[in-house]
Amino acid sequence: MKNALRLLASALLVVPLFAADTQRTAVWRAAELKQRGTELAKHVGPDHSSRETLADFGHHRFRLLYRDADGFPEQHDKIVDVVIVESGESTLVVGGTMSGKRASGGDGEFVGARLDGGERRQIAAGDIVHIPAGIPHAFLVEPGHHVAYVLVKFPAE
Repeated sequence: MKNALRLLASALLVVPLFAADTQRTAVWRAAELKQRGTELAKHVGPDHSSRETLADFGHHRFRLLYRDADGFPEQHDKIVDVVIVESGESTLVVGGTMSGKRASGGDGEFVGARLDGGERRQIAAGDIVHIPAGIPHAFLVEPGHHVAYVLVKFPAE
């Protein structure tokens, strides 16, 4: 019994060290992201996208997304998006006016039917995009094409 208690005490001391390390450092290799993107492409839903959370650190999170057609416009009033394009290409529309805007998810999260106006930018593999909080945005994907990207979400200051 005494040895079992020592083993348990040792484990309780070591586990937080590993857990803390995991929350500070994470690496996703290019080959791993490519493989995960290939898998996501096989599971595209009715919204023409597939996604998985790579890590959620509470304050911020990393997601991998795959789109094979236009996405619905969205706006996050309290969240900043950073997009790192892994493969494919898209037209990113930022700004403008969201038609059919309705609340989705949590506080300050919206989705719409259409984004009118705004600035259009072509994005492709290797590009990095910063989308400030409160800015409506949408990804447009030409038929027969796709875009896959890592999305980093964190609270605006």
